[in-house]
Amino acid sequence: MPLALFRRKRARSAARGAGLAHAVPSGAGAFHCQVTDPLGQPMPGAEVTVTETSTGQVAAKATTDPYGLVFLTLRAGRYGVLLAAEGLQPHQQTLDVLADTTAPLTSVQLHPGRAPELPATGTWLFDPPHTAIRFIAKHVGMAHVHGRFTRFEGGIHVAPDMADSRVEVRIDAASIDTGNNTRDNHLRSADFLDVENYPYIHFSSDRFLYRGGSKWTLQGALSMHGVSRTVDLDTSYLGVVNGGYAEELRCAALATAELHREDYTLNWRTMLARGIAVVGPTVRLELDIQAMYRSHDTPTPPE
Repeated sequence: MPLALFRRKRARSAARGAGLAHAVPSGAGAFHCQVTDPLGQPMPGAEVTVTETSTGQVAAKATTDPYGLVFLTLRAGRYGVLLAAEGLQPHQQTLDVLADTTAPLTSVQLHPGRAPELPATGTWLFDPPHTAIRFIAKHVGMAHVHGRFTRFEGGIHVAPDMADSRVEVRIDAASIDTGNNTRDNHLRSADFLDVENYPYIHFSSDRFLYRGGSKWTLQGALSMHGVSRTVDLDTSYLGVVNGGYAEELRCAALATAELHREDYTLNWRTMLARGIAVVGPTVRLELDIQAMYRSHDTPTPPE
């Protein structure tokens, strides 16, 4: 089924949804709603799946916009609607779509799902062979550049109250690897990371914020190129398992953040003026972490 563009127009009324105008084909009907998170805030990126009740076939799939809104044009009939977001309980409802009718705007709040078991109190050290620190940057006017850092160390100190836990990461800036030696040497130069004067990139968290389900936000300071800035790592906690070289106790998580190069005095406009076009103004950072519990009998991974 076609997915209509959601067009918003300003109206004099202050009521939510007042003044909205939608283009709906003749004979079709429409469904629209706003999805909110457990705190009642708009939920962007929530998945919306609409299934025909009579056949079980998927009629439409979409994701909510930055305001948590979705608008779907459908044939007249009865449908099942599934709203889902990672870490939150899915919401299901039945929808009757009438021809030439747009159902009133509704609001659906998603609630926290069951959280996975938290790691035990103590120190967990990153396992480098099973941990990756990656980045994705836009090549100016062209495709994306994918890279990683191959040398780093760090760990997690889990406090009795998880909100008081800490993460420390130290990255060897010279270990940057994008698969192109010429580009990597340029990124190590004074034009970018200036590894001779700033050999390390360091992140230290100072706050864990629980977002529901398996979602956390780690707030802390990222120091790079002689500058320190506050950064939020959007983190999905993946749980704890016994496994690996000698059945060690391990935990895992995936954390992401968007960095702005100019925050760290890496001025892309100046370099463009000089004819240097390597990567764009923003960089997406990904930390795919696996950490082992540290105790007196924690095994050492082989080289």
